[in-house]
Amino acid sequence: MNIISTLVRKDVLLYLQNRKAIVITLIAPIVMAAFFGYVFNSSSNTKPARTPIALVDLDNTKLTAAVVAKFQADETLNLLVTNEEEAVNLVRSGKRRAAIVLPKDFSRDLEASMSGAAAKPAIRIKYDPSQAFVVGLVNGLIGQHVMRAIASSRSAQSAQALSLPFDASASAVTANNEKKYNSFAHSFAGMSVQFILFMGIEFGIGLLLMRRQDIWKRLRIAPITRVDMIASRVIASSMIGMGFVSAIYVVAIGVFGVRVSGSWIGFVAIILSFAILNASFGLLIAAIGRSPEVARSIAIFATLIMVMLGGAWVPSFVFPEWLQTISQLTPTYWAIEGLSAMTWRGLGLEAAITPVVVMLGFSAAFTALAMQRFQWDE
Repeated sequence: MNIISTLVRKDVLLYLQNRKAIVITLIAPIVMAAFFGYVFNSSSNTKPARTPIALVDLDNTKLTAAVVAKFQADETLNLLVTNEEEAVNLVRSGKRRAAIVLPKDFSRDLEASMSGAAAKPAIRIKYDPSQAFVVGLVNGLIGQHVMRAIASSRSAQSAQALSLPFDASASAVTANNEKKYNSFAHSFAGMSVQFILFMGIEFGIGLLLMRRQDIWKRLRIAPITRVDMIASRVIASSMIGMGFVSAIYVVAIGVFGVRVSGSWIGFVAIILSFAILNASFGLLIAAIGRSPEVARSIAIFATLIMVMLGGAWVPSFVFPEWLQTISQLTPTYWAIEGLSAMTWRGLGLEAAITPVVVMLGFSAAFTALAMQRFQWDE
């Protein structure tokens, strides 16, 4: 019994000596719980994020101007009044959740409908299929604001007797309107980013174990520079990471029907950029953590924060507006956005440029900081 108690005491004391790991282990669940509790707290006094939609007025009459004014006064919306082509492109690229199109001759057809002389005119709704829930919200707002605009030009008595004298037709905006939105495309993007980052943790831990086992010293006897040693590890990790992401998407395409509807060149560039980012992230973790134990704790915490803010778990559009802005400061956000743009959104090569540049920028910063802080000897 004394032997067991001694061994237990030894294990507990060894664990307690690693103070950084203890602090991070304690902080991580608190931060995660606070984050999700804050995002989904229905009783919070924080002003909810405004829904970004576009509005197109092809009629340009007094009535439709009144409708536009009602939408602009709605504090729940982040409204952009624009033309139809731009509105559809904004929805396709994910910058607006939906676009409302008031058709030409809407006011004239509405009057005819109300008198029973013609069929109801149809207001068109173009929506992002990854956020299909917005259709119900937009339908409700259309009914509310259009009817108020009609009522303002009629007596209160006649306005109360009115039913909706118009229809609303909704259609998803995708790269190919003949193909339905595949929800697996977004989920594979998020999970690929998360689990490849966890692989990057092992890369960083491997560097520290090589240092602890004096492998660095043996290699340095040979005519190999520090830059050569680090560069070889980064390149190897990038190749492995790219291979794993490619394998994941082979399954996604072959089994789950995910399609690269956008640019294949852009798709490959984003995977490559993310693989390089993952390798530089592992290098940074090794430089900051100093020891394998501390590095693992820091890496897990940092990875969870990045995938959480980047929208891998919960889509970033449910975040408050200020948090949506912060999420764009994480490299994971751009990795997920880039993969989504090249797959189900079906955007061209130009949509891959910003994600690639941002991820490579983070990679350069991570590598420079790691090279400055990395300790070559245990």
